[in-house]
Amino acid sequence: MKKPVIAVGVGFGAGAVALIGVLVLFIAAVANGAAGHQEEEEAAGSQISAQGGAVGDIPPDMLALYRKAAPAACRGLDWTVLAAIGKVETDHARHPTMRSYAGAVGPMQFLPTTFKGYAYPVPPGGANPPSPWDPTDAVYAAARMLCANGAKSGTSKGIYKAIYSYNHADWYVKKVLAQAKTYAAAQPNGIDSNADVTSNAIVKAAYTQLGVPYVWGGGTINGPSGGGFDCSGLTSYAVYQGTGHKVVLPRTSQEQRHVGKSVPRDQMQPGDLIIFNKDGWGHVGIYAGGNRMIDAPRPGKRVEIISLSGYWEQYAWDIRRVA
Repeated sequence: MKKPVIAVGVGFGAGAVALIGVLVLFIAAVANGAAGHQEEEEAAGSQISAQGGAVGDIPPDMLALYRKAAPAACRGLDWTVLAAIGKVETDHARHPTMRSYAGAVGPMQFLPTTFKGYAYPVPPGGANPPSPWDPTDAVYAAARMLCANGAKSGTSKGIYKAIYSYNHADWYVKKVLAQAKTYAAAQPNGIDSNADVTSNAIVKAAYTQLGVPYVWGGGTINGPSGGGFDCSGLTSYAVYQGTGHKVVLPRTSQEQRHVGKSVPRDQMQPGDLIIFNKDGWGHVGIYAGGNRMIDAPRPGKRVEIISLSGYWEQYAWDIRRVA
């Protein structure tokens, strides 16, 4: 007898509704003791529609979570894959019930029994005890499940296998990959790109915090504090994490302008700090390549990638290489 297989993704969308009264096949979940985890139920029905999907359709908090969880839980996993699964499953937690016919729940559609296998350690900001209904817990658990099933390789074959483990259907994998490709091609603020993120660890660390709110005085070398980052809190975090905890910056931008060595503007490299001077010292950002900067700009804004043109180019005073 063929062993039943199960998948996390059971979704809801228009396709599933169209199949109601026609055919919805669920294969019962079973424990897979040899692998040390429980697989999920595989639905013959369709998932929630993932049409469209520029990065702007992702709620900022979810966007920041996807970008943070992917590298933290699985180095070979790109955040766009996590985001694509979140889109396909529940439209980034927008579905009114976030319950499937098979009993999967929450923004990433876990069966509670399967969730337990990937819920620990509790991620920063997660519920304690962890819950599949909590977005932070669910996204980190999804990243861990994908990682355990092939995503850690970072290869196309490994990613395909990982997504297939989430829902055992080729159509599902293709749908998720298509959505991930859409997110990867989108350019928030017109300039976002992964091109330099993968080549510099400091930039990559800062990139995981995109979408985190600006909070004056916020941020430490270990992450957001007080609900977010200010400019120097972000640079302190990114440099510390990106250098493997080897470089600890002073906390303020005024102090950070003295760290490392000054380099000419035309020799800037991703990961360098950009110090700004307008009406006195007070701002710092991280060069991301391509005349772009990752920045925690001001109250009311979030960590973002911006162009170094206009105002920013005019007041950039010094470039500091700290690692």
